[in-house]
Amino acid sequence: MGLIVGLVQTALALYIFIIVGRFVLSWLPLRSGTVSYRVYSLLYDLSEPYLRLFRPFLPLVRLGNAALDLSPIAGLAVLFLASLVVGAL
Repeated sequence: MGLIVGLVQTALALYIFIIVGRFVLSWLPLRSGTVSYRVYSLLYDLSEPYLRLFRPFLPLVRLGNAALDLSPIAGLAVLFLASLVVGAL
């Protein structure tokens, strides 16, 4: 049982790092063909299906001409809670 809990916690931590990495890279100017763009594309492809689950429930926050997507914050909160629950087992 301890091995399974450890694997689940590791998977949750890895997915948290994927979402945080995507969030950080989204604030940088990325040019097509660069390594950072390819890393961002990979992180986007890995995290988008999960984050898309939260978007119908969280409207974009308008900041003038820009908008803030709150789905990564909600997704991270759910992952942290899941990690706490798994850790308590």
